[in-house]
Amino acid sequence: MSDYQSIWLMLAELEFEQRWLDIDGVRTRVATAGPEDGQPVILLHGTGGHWETFAPTIPALSDQYRCIAVDMIGNGFTDKPDYDYEIQVYVRHILGVMKELHVERAHFIGMSLGAWVSAKIAQQHPELVDKVILMSPAGLIATQSNMERIRAERTKAVEDPNWEAITAIFEHLIADEDRRLPDLIGLRQAIYRRPDTRATIDHLLALQNYETRERNLLSEDQWREIQAPTMVVASGKDHGEYQSTARQVANLIPNSTVFEMPEVRHWPHFEDPEAFNPAAVAFLAE
Repeated sequence: MSDYQSIWLMLAELEFEQRWLDIDGVRTRVATAGPEDGQPVILLHGTGGHWETFAPTIPALSDQYRCIAVDMIGNGFTDKPDYDYEIQVYVRHILGVMKELHVERAHFIGMSLGAWVSAKIAQQHPELVDKVILMSPAGLIATQSNMERIRAERTKAVEDPNWEAITAIFEHLIADEDRRLPDLIGLRQAIYRRPDTRATIDHLLALQNYETRERNLLSEDQWREIQAPTMVVASGKDHGEYQSTARQVANLIPNSTVFEMPEVRHWPHFEDPEAFNPAAVAFLAE
């Protein structure tokens, strides 16, 4: 146990606040850290996630930036209303968080679904976005096999949220078994045990339906419209769809750069913060 790792150890010396905001009637869980007058950075997790996804990231950013990590609508411990969560639903929710916290412009760091939402905000509302970091980005292509895998895996875990079923999810998210922390599995298990999660899992997985996903994708021209400087993280052990999307969107976004992380899977920032954090800080500071 000499190398024991925990989310709470990552946060032990960090001054931060967790609270709930009312965003258009949706009780929204948010964590904030860093100077009030610091440039805001909004951090958005992936499907079924929660703000602790960014526990290794926030301490490195909060010396300089005002970090705002959100449990997006229908995810984590935020309310889960009775309708499908399509991309514009997420966009409206995050714009509501920005308004509530008096954020006029922000950097965005998004992972998977969070990268998709970040890209859509950058494309639709360039006046709100400074820089963007996209990790394991979705939102360009729809692959039936990947959608079916995610739907089956998540539905099974919600219907029977035992430790083994939750652990199996993280095998696809984190390559290094030692970084699949019990804290992460316990948090996800607590979320999946909630009655509102079970009641709304189909709404959460709406983007895993082919027709729904297709109408929410950004076209190549829309990716080209993103003017914010963008860092795309290329995770070398991620699923092929995400690796392909990362390369393609990096080619489409005019002012983009690729940061190579060959030994990580779907959560690069969590799996290797020693590599990700300095690169993210340097990129935002340029």
